[in-house]
Amino acid sequence: MPNFSIRRHLDVVRARSATVPGGRARAGRTAAAVAVVAALLAACAPQPAPRDVAGDRLLVLTTFTVIADIAREVGGEHVYVESVTKVGAEIHGYEPTPDDLRRAADADIILENGLGLEAWFERFVAGLDVPTVTLSDGVEPLPIVESAGTEGESLPDDVAGSPNPHAWMSPEVGAQYARTTAEALAGADPDNAADYRANAERYADELLAIGDTLSEALEQIPQEARVLVTCEGAFSYLARDAGLDEVYLWPVNVDGQASPRRMEAAISAVRDREVPAVFCESTVSADAQEQVAREAGSTFAGVLYVDSLSEPDGPVPTYKDLLTHDVDVIIAGLTGTPLPDAQEVGR
Repeated sequence: MPNFSIRRHLDVVRARSATVPGGRARAGRTAAAVAVVAALLAACAPQPAPRDVAGDRLLVLTTFTVIADIAREVGGEHVYVESVTKVGAEIHGYEPTPDDLRRAADADIILENGLGLEAWFERFVAGLDVPTVTLSDGVEPLPIVESAGTEGESLPDDVAGSPNPHAWMSPEVGAQYARTTAEALAGADPDNAADYRANAERYADELLAIGDTLSEALEQIPQEARVLVTCEGAFSYLARDAGLDEVYLWPVNVDGQASPRRMEAAISAVRDREVPAVFCESTVSADAQEQVAREAGSTFAGVLYVDSLSEPDGPVPTYKDLLTHDVDVIIAGLTGTPLPDAQEVGR
């Protein structure tokens, strides 16, 4: 009822402003006020529940945006997918909200990454009667270790040797995630199982082609210089697939600070192995990595994306876009070839 009252009041104000001296000026100010109030009304309007939006489709809830996109690709028209965490959110330490719990209770299936990425997930689903699937089940995990040359550093006990959770950064693992998602959806919706499996195979082939592009491009680089230098050690799976050694300024799940020893080790590795380019993730400052490039005589070649997709009008609105962007930036930096026109390195 209050909303209708506000609207009636605004209609009266518009009518009066058109019939008094200076009405046009007042009308302009009134229009601006109307726009503000309309925006407030829209913000206060109740949003439809995911179950209502999904209708007869399978309602899939995922823990973060990357696997939400995988679920959409595999599920196609048969699913409605939402992510618990939004674009740009920090995943590991996320604190679920009451609204998250309501959405989860309505879901037909919940997908998580696993490997310790979602520290909150077990508590989140503890009281829910909803099937959950861990996409990394069956993936051979890589441990979190210190970067080469930094053996004097000490990782926290709860980090050292734990699985590196960023398995989706491997196109090969991404293909495995797609197939696991297909089986999960098929179990929840057997009538459309054939579609899920066909979508997963088509999508897996597209992801694997991205990895092949990187491996083929690196063949022209001397073995000694095949090193992927990043801020965080979040690319271990991609580096393994592509035959790249890995150097980073801090390991996964460690505060994003480059200690003097890590800086020195990175500079030495880049200089000694004549690595042509270094990189940093979009979510942290690149200042330390740019210093590595300067002191080692290398080049800071750009920003890589890992934990989150972008908004639809951003540089990596889909998982395929994320992998393609990162592969293009790495190839351009390590081989000296220009980026595709659509890519902007420092974006």
